[in-house]
Amino acid sequence: MRAFNRRCAYSQQHTDRSLGEKTMEIDHFNPTLTGVARNDYKNLFLATRHCNNAKRDKWPDRSLRRKGVRLLNPCEEQDYGPHILEHPETHRLVGLTPAGRYHISICDLNASHLVTERKERADCWRLLEKTPITLKSEGRACLDEVLKSLKEQVEKMIPKIDYLSVDHPSYVMELEVAKALFS
Repeated sequence: MRAFNRRCAYSQQHTDRSLGEKTMEIDHFNPTLTGVARNDYKNLFLATRHCNNAKRDKWPDRSLRRKGVRLLNPCEEQDYGPHILEHPETHRLVGLTPAGRYHISICDLNASHLVTERKERADCWRLLEKTPITLKSEGRACLDEVLKSLKEQVEKMIPKIDYLSVDHPSYVMELEVAKALFS
């Protein structure tokens, strides 16, 4: 829990948002390893039950790996950013590389509860960062307390993920996918 800051290695969902520690599991990142290597510390990742069950024992075969299809190792590389971005309107994740697309699919990172949390996080940060507030001095202390509490809650949501640019070829395609899914 400490090594992963109480967050799922795949979805980045905080333990407090995933219904507590009892819904967190240890995932064997590479399920094809055997013997001592299977339970080596660097192969054990904290995962929500959702991500762990979605991923299960899936691992791309050699022919897929030659095409760049693989699971991203968040302990050894930056997954969000180079491989995965968030669509600013749908809050679904978009894979920029074969590895990113595979990772999103296998870990079910566009499950409705994760998309909803990313949308709520974006809405909260937008309010916190862009809403001008003017108060008389007697109301300031109360507002500061409310804002502090809200920020503590928002910081336990899935962290901000870089947004997909409007100019990116996948931008419009993702809008069409989301429209088809939700209509």
